[in-house]
Amino acid sequence: MKHILLLGLLVFAVRSPQAARSSQAAEPQTITIMTHDSFAVSEGVVKSFEDANNAKVVFLQSGDAGAALNKAILTKDAPLADLLFGVDNTFLSRALEAGIFESYDSPALQGIPTEFRLDASNRALPVDHSDVCINYDRAYFAGRNLPAPKFLEDLIKPEYKGLLVVENPATSSTGLAFLMATIAHYGDSFTDYWQALRSNGVVVVDGWETAYYTNFSASSGRGPQPMVVSYASSPAAEVIFAETPLDDAPTASILGPDTCFRQIEFVGILKGTPNRLLAEKFVDFMLSKEFQEDMPLQMFVYPVNPNAVLPDAFVQYAQVPEQTAFLAPDEIAANRDQWIETWTDVVLKPTGSSVPAPIPAVLIGALFVVLAAGGIYWLYKLASSKQAQK
Repeated sequence: MKHILLLGLLVFAVRSPQAARSSQAAEPQTITIMTHDSFAVSEGVVKSFEDANNAKVVFLQSGDAGAALNKAILTKDAPLADLLFGVDNTFLSRALEAGIFESYDSPALQGIPTEFRLDASNRALPVDHSDVCINYDRAYFAGRNLPAPKFLEDLIKPEYKGLLVVENPATSSTGLAFLMATIAHYGDSFTDYWQALRSNGVVVVDGWETAYYTNFSASSGRGPQPMVVSYASSPAAEVIFAETPLDDAPTASILGPDTCFRQIEFVGILKGTPNRLLAEKFVDFMLSKEFQEDMPLQMFVYPVNPNAVLPDAFVQYAQVPEQTAFLAPDEIAANRDQWIETWTDVVLKPTGSSVPAPIPAVLIGALFVVLAAGGIYWLYKLASSKQAQK
């Protein structure tokens, strides 16, 4: 009996350190963040969060901001992720009304200016902000001795026909922000302005990635349009990521009054996440100085944390409009869907001119006379031929 007891103690002594080490080396907990396709963050920054929390971070890119939100809403009963990042102030009310977020009063919010905190219940927490503006290809206009537009009104002039590409506001937050700028500037007559843009050859694509990297002439795609709805910070990106060093940006922004719209992006914990505590930690991390200082050169947006320091290149080449267009969040919430529907009718639906007009009655009558005359002549020739045969 003593030998058996002694053997058991020896086995326990040998196995206990191994069990302890096994417990300490627990598998990392995976957390998934659904984002738009333009989301980017340094690998080192992500790794610092993973190491500090024994976690594995997975980013689920899901199209443009509007498409990502739609996916989150459609799958809210069986969420594909733990958090959603990229909902902006133009889509915010849709996300809140859909009830996809859980409230989280992050301690990091204490240092964030109230101008960015648009959800009093803290279901959506602000992460960054930027200004949606029209970018233009400086070389294109200089080479043609054509002055770049300065105001929204300039874009409907004949000399700029077919030169602008915009994003569909139904699928793109960037496109929706520009639509908001025109509504803030023109009010109810924004439809007249968009009709004029359509008549002047405005090009519409689904998202920012296509507009900028395929259609825009100053991007790597070398597309046909020298103007694109993008961001006031985009010129800085062109300098920083240029294949050969540049002394100045090849693009610039139109910064006239109401030509730009302030965009604020949010993160929220998706309702039903099984990783609530880790999701809270990631939200806190996104508002930390480390993450906030990484964003400007990754996504070319401004941090909401006032303690974050901007990189020199960003300060030097990014442009800041003096007067951005503004619409109150409650006004956007009340009218957004109707505005998008109206825009779709005005800009995308076939015009009456594309359908053949009814043939005037006088032409129908004339055609009938010609056909009748032809028939009579044919009968006459047939009769004459039979008479000759007799």
